[in-house]
Amino acid sequence: MIMNDEVYDAYREAGALARKVLHRGAGLVKEGAGILEMVEETEAMVTDEGAILAFPLNVSLNEAAAHDTAMPGDERMFAAGDLVKVDLGVQVDGYIADTALTVDLGDHAKLVEASRAALEAAIAIVRPGITTGEIGAVIQATIEEHNYKPVANLTGHGLDRYDLHSAPTIPNIAMSGGAVIEEGMVFAIEPFATTGSGRVTEAARVEIYQQIAARPARLPSATRLPSAKRVLETARPRRGLPFSRRWVPGDKVDIGLMNLVRSGILHPFPVLHDVPGSFVSQAEHTLVVTADGCEVTTR
Repeated sequence: MIMNDEVYDAYREAGALARKVLHRGAGLVKEGAGILEMVEETEAMVTDEGAILAFPLNVSLNEAAAHDTAMPGDERMFAAGDLVKVDLGVQVDGYIADTALTVDLGDHAKLVEASRAALEAAIAIVRPGITTGEIGAVIQATIEEHNYKPVANLTGHGLDRYDLHSAPTIPNIAMSGGAVIEEGMVFAIEPFATTGSGRVTEAARVEIYQQIAARPARLPSATRLPSAKRVLETARPRRGLPFSRRWVPGDKVDIGLMNLVRSGILHPFPVLHDVPGSFVSQAEHTLVVTADGCEVTTR
């Protein structure tokens, strides 16, 4: 990717919008508030600012770490004791800002601080010439200093134009070597700290999908289903960025989604969670690597 002034300005604009909306949206997370209402109101803030969501607002509770969002007709409400991860992505002309924070409705302040401190410690060492393994080592050490575990199988990721998960991958644990950080790279660092096992697994529920192919490799009739056509009408303008099941109008949406996944057109993102009864916190910023450090676009 060529980092000219126009591209740089788009990343910075996306970051400023994401920062503002994330904090306004997080302020809606209150005991007794509806999850669907909070998600829809926050997503609308992005549109009202003249920008576009890079992915559906992620709102993941307690042991859930990522990829959860409101369901169609969702009746869930935030409750006392919940630990709520709010993860927002904004894109301006395809250039993405990805940022997250954790809202504590219980007594999880130390766990929230573990992921936040790990993020700040990681950002502090970013400069050209270091490796992604070094970043992971700092994240792991900081979380363990707080007496929690990092989530080993979740990572930060590069952010390219209309590409939410490009190189480099930023581990949350120490690794030997890894990619060498270069000036002009854009990526998100997102430490997850947990009271659980330190690894997430896939739940059965899927709310978020991504179009990965234009035509099916199998089941040529899949795209002729009315529900599948509506799904693709929702997905295509996204240019490969994720979308929510909730965004697709009409009925029998799950049938259309299932057929498109089976045909290889869509990729599902199941909710990711640690063991039941555990709690996971998250913190995330997007940054651009500069000649002598980095600029955090979402701070």
